[in-house]
Formats: sequence, structure tokens, C-alpha cells
Amino acid sequence: MPGMSGRFSTVVKAKISKLLDKAEDPAETLDYSYQKQLENLQNVKKGIADIVTAKKRLQMQSSKIEQSVVKLDTQARQALSAGNEDLARVALERKNVAQTELQGLDQQVTELEAQQDRLTASEQKLRTKVEAFRTKKEVVKAQYSAAEAQVQISEAATGVGEEMADVGLAMQRAMDKTEQMKARASAVEELEAAGTFEDLTALEPGGNDDIDRQLKELTSTSQVDDELAKMKAELGPGSGGGEAAGEIGSGS
Repeated sequence: MPGMSGRFSTVVKAKISKLLDKAEDPAETLDYSYQKQLENLQNVKKGIADIVTAKKRLQMQSSKIEQSVVKLDTQARQALSAGNEDLARVALERKNVAQTELQGLDQQVTELEAQQDRLTASEQKLRTKVEAFRTKKEVVKAQYSAAEAQVQISEAATGVGEEMADVGLAMQRAMDKTEQMKARASAVEELEAAGTFEDLTALEPGGNDDIDRQLKELTSTSQVDDELAKMKAELGPGSGGGEAAGEIGSGS
């Protein structure tokens, strides 16, 4: 599975890189870089200060040794004048040792001075670079802020931002529902015009429509005719249908 592992690692690194790039603030990065350069500049200055301190310490030692050389030379002369050649010899030997030590100190001081000159020149160059970086940094930060503001304004105006995208989706859903409702209303109107729906206002109080009423009347008429025929059969022919009619008429 080395291939799969390698691809997974690449995907993870790509996602992490994308997250870091999204979270990175160029202004903060530039300020951090400038701060590190200032720290480097301070370290160089501290190095120069340390060299100057060491040089001053050696120069103080050299001054003491020079005084010792003069003193030993004077003592050797005094001893020799007093006829004490051995004592003069000892003083001169000490003088030679001091002079040798003095030469070594002078060489060290010279080396420190050369090192100080090099660090001072480096400090000046570094200071110039830091100042140039600071100026460039502020320009880039201003340009980034302006570009960021322009992007935000453009997104707000064109609806590219996340909030405008949500608003666009809500608007699309509202439009879809509106179109669906309009289609439904049109369908209902078409079905109503075709007479598909029953006219509920035509129903009678008993819940019967016009067809039920006609069927009911037909049934009632048939029953009356059947009953009338039955009565005629019971009374026989010429059974005073007219009198009955007259009684019914007089009774009315």
C-alpha cells in the first residue's frame, strides 16, 4: 500500500497547506519578519558592544603594563647606578617579560579593533536593509488592506460572498415555490373550466343534487299512478269518478 499511503500523505499535506494559507495574515507575517530582523540587528549591536568592552579591558591592562615597564626601567637604572648589577639585571628581565606581554595585548587590541570595524560595517548594512524592509513592509500591508477591502466590496456587490450565496439560495427556493403555486392555480382553474369539479352550491339541504331530486319526483309520480289504478279496479267501471271529482272539488 505504499502508493495509497503516499497519495493520502499528499492529500493531507495539501489540505493542511490550504488551511494554513487561509489562516495566514500577510500583515502579521511581515511584522513578524521585521521583528526578527530587528532582533538580528540588536544581536549585532550587542556583539559590537562586547568587542568594545573587551578591547577597553585589554587597553587598561596595556596601560598598566606600560607603567610597569617604565617603572622597571627606572629601577634597573637606579640599581645599576648604585652598583647593584644583579638587581638591575632582574629589573630588566621583568621589563622584557612585561614588554612581551604588552606586545601580545597590543596585537589582541588590534584584532579586536578590526573585528569591531567589520561588525560596525555589517551593522550599518543590516540597518539599511531593515529600514528598507520596514518601508516595503508598510507599503505591502497598505496594498493588501486595500485589495482586501476591494474584494469585500466586490463580493458584497456581486453576491460572491457566503452570505449573498445563502440569500441567493433562499431567493431561488422562494421563486421555485412561487412557480409551483402558480402552476397549481392554473391547473385548478383549467379543471374548473372543464366542469371536472362538482358545483357544491347546487346541492339541496338534504344533501341531494338535481339528479337525485328528479329521480325522487319520478318515483313519487309512479306510486300515485299505481295507487289510482288500484282504486279504479276496486270501484269498477262507471263508478262515479265524476262525483268523486266533484266532491274533491267542493271539498277544496
